[in-house]
Amino acid sequence: MELKTIAHFHSPFTSKFGIPKQSGLVEQLPGTITFEPRYRERNALRGIEEFDYLWLLWHFSANRHAATSLMVRPPLLGGNERVGVFASRSPFRPNGIGLSSVRLDHVEWDTPSGPVIHVRGADLMDGTPIFDIKPYIAYADCHPGARSGFVDSHALRRLKVEIAPELACRFNSSQLAALVKTLELDPRPHYQNDPGKVYGMPYDGRDIHFTVQGGTLTVIDIDTIAKT
Repeated sequence: MELKTIAHFHSPFTSKFGIPKQSGLVEQLPGTITFEPRYRERNALRGIEEFDYLWLLWHFSANRHAATSLMVRPPLLGGNERVGVFASRSPFRPNGIGLSSVRLDHVEWDTPSGPVIHVRGADLMDGTPIFDIKPYIAYADCHPGARSGFVDSHALRRLKVEIAPELACRFNSSQLAALVKTLELDPRPHYQNDPGKVYGMPYDGRDIHFTVQGGTLTVIDIDTIAKT
């Protein structure tokens, strides 16, 4: 079977660094889906606005190396414990296919690129190829009380985020809210914990510089990324 790219995702993240590890963790994160010319048909989306959530099937296109092991080290386990690749959502898989549930915000029907879908809460990098879009159906897709393996015994850790007013004012309120929620998830690689290290995260056309000490992340500077 040949998988065809039907669309591309556009988000504030131009690199993998900082992207939430799962969809829905930062509900405010905006994103858009722009279709390839062959699929820019209004009829292909007829009825889609009657759904609140969508499933996206997409390609881990930023992975430069093929998976070499059937065991992985989930970041939630600190990168120290191994589990089977099929018992995880690791991006390093035999087939680099991702699955994300996103909230449908609205459809912009008339643009130069055809219909454009606006969503929130995605965990995709800018430019990610999308293979398919399916509606989320509550009675089939929601299983209250279901076990979630190692996730159940490892609480999601969130940091306190501090941004000085003179830096925070460079974003509008919705951009700032999404940025703060993203930084709360601790964008650093799981194996790094150097309080003196300054990290840089590209986000929405800016480079966010920050440090982490204890449970507090402090943004120390924000630069505009020069366009090339």
